[in-house]
Amino acid sequence: MVSSYVSLTILFRVSMLKKATVKKLGIRVLIINVVYFLIKLTIVHDKKDTLFDAPGIFYYCSAFFLFMLAWESNDWLVRRQQLNTGEGLNLTKGINILLINLAICLPISALVYYLAIFQFDQLCQIDANNPWLRFRIDFFRALILNFALIIFNLFYHALQQKKEMENKMNDLQKEIMTSKYKSLKNQISPHFLFNSLNTLTSLMYEDRDLASDFVSRLATCYRYILDNREEDLVNLEKELNFLDSFIFMMNIRHENALSITTHISVNPKDFVIPTLSLQMLVENALKHNYYSKEKPLEINIISTHKNSLVIQNNLHVRKQKEESTKLGLKNIEKRYSFYTNQKVVIETENGYFKVIIPLLPKNIKEIAMVKVS
Repeated sequence: MVSSYVSLTILFRVSMLKKATVKKLGIRVLIINVVYFLIKLTIVHDKKDTLFDAPGIFYYCSAFFLFMLAWESNDWLVRRQQLNTGEGLNLTKGINILLINLAICLPISALVYYLAIFQFDQLCQIDANNPWLRFRIDFFRALILNFALIIFNLFYHALQQKKEMENKMNDLQKEIMTSKYKSLKNQISPHFLFNSLNTLTSLMYEDRDLASDFVSRLATCYRYILDNREEDLVNLEKELNFLDSFIFMMNIRHENALSITTHISVNPKDFVIPTLSLQMLVENALKHNYYSKEKPLEINIISTHKNSLVIQNNLHVRKQKEESTKLGLKNIEKRYSFYTNQKVVIETENGYFKVIIPLLPKNIKEIAMVKVS
């Protein structure tokens, strides 16, 4: 069954690829014919000239060949540039591709017309009183048409690139909205609330002042989540204040089994990060590690001089029945990719698990909008 499904999938993709190729070729043949006959109508000919005499056949075949050469070579150059650099077209790269394309096509055009006029004049029957003048006219016309065709094709690729980028941005926006909803749902889940209330119940009998503080911190956490549920990014200062309340609650729940510290040397008002990303990384460490009073879990959140945050913890990996899907980390990576090319770095070394996330400038939303436009 699986092999049959794979075979059908491959056949479907091959069929779609063939249809796309045939459609592309058909459109190009149509455009070449329209352009050729429009040019043919604008040139003064003798009454004896027809479309199917030797010169007419030569000019049609040569035009078709040179058009297709310029078109396909331009496609190849654009694909090569995208594969080599992993980036899209811009003005500088477009000019480089144009010059390389002309360097390929113009010598071939010159060779075609030279051979037809001077070497195979009896076969092509190009009647010219001044062969060099005829050659210069044909070559100059080929230069103009090649230039116009390459510019047109580059413009088409640029539009396609913009369309693909807009589609990716829309997809990323949808993923961000989904991830924010999942984060909110996880935070207000009955399991989270039950654990918090269970801890609160114990504190009511042991330390009423601490219980009051716990209620205040719990309210702060929920207020933060509800106030920022529609925000993609949040000020680092707000996230750290929320995290402080979250850390307080976790330390109460896991007394002496957990140590979470922060060392922030940058000005948190100058940066933003994806909403709830720090909390997700802390919970990720809690979820995947075993910890106790004898073997406490140490989580450190440290800023670096490279405008990034390091969230690291010592490893006491739990034995899990199912392999981790790493959805939380993928979630954060996708949310960052919407705003920046800086990568989220994930490392495991010397008994520590480390995640490095970039600190984004507070005007990053405006910068992202300019890039899209």
